Amino acid sequence: MNLNEIENRIIKIEERNKRVELDKAWEISFQRKLLIFILTYLTIGLFMSFINVDRPFLNAIVPSLGFLFSTLSIPLFKNIWIKSQKKF
Repeated sequence: MNLNEIENRIIKIEERNKRVELDKAWEISFQRKLLIFILTYLTIGLFMSFINVDRPFLNAIVPSLGFLFSTLSIPLFKNIWIKSQKKF
């Protein structure tokens, strides 16, 4: 393998690492969680409207907030779990 091939491989690896880092940043971002909250709210609200639930968009708040709070609390529980695993 010559120097040029090694350089090309390193460039490809660095480009891949940047993509992976951006994907990871998106996965844990508040913007993603907020977007999923909004989409969940709209989906549930539309579904409840379709099945003739009274005040569908008011009722859609509860499951949407439940989702949002669960995603916001997961890192806390993850850290607790990781600390408990380090004891072993």
